[in-house]
Parts: sequence; structure tokens; C-alpha cells
Amino acid sequence: MRRKLTKSLEELIQENKKELLGDKQALEKIDKRIEKRHEFKKLA
Repeated sequence: MRRKLTKSLEELIQENKKELLGDKQALEKIDKRIEKRHEFKKLA
């Protein structure tokens, strides 16, 4: 039982890391979109 518990905890940690990476990538995409909008305003 104890081994199973530690394994499931490690799996949860890995899942959380993947979710955090996904969030980070999503934030970077949003930042890029904002930058593009600012560039268009500068050109206009």
C-alpha cells in the first residue's frame, strides 16, 4: 500500500507540472498576442 501511495503522489506531482507548463505556454501565447496588437497600433 505504501508504495502505491508514493507512486500516486509522484504521478500527481507530474500531472501538476504538466498543467503548470501548459499554463505557462498559454500565458506566453497571450503575451505574444498583446505584443502584436501593440505593434499594429505603432504602425497605424
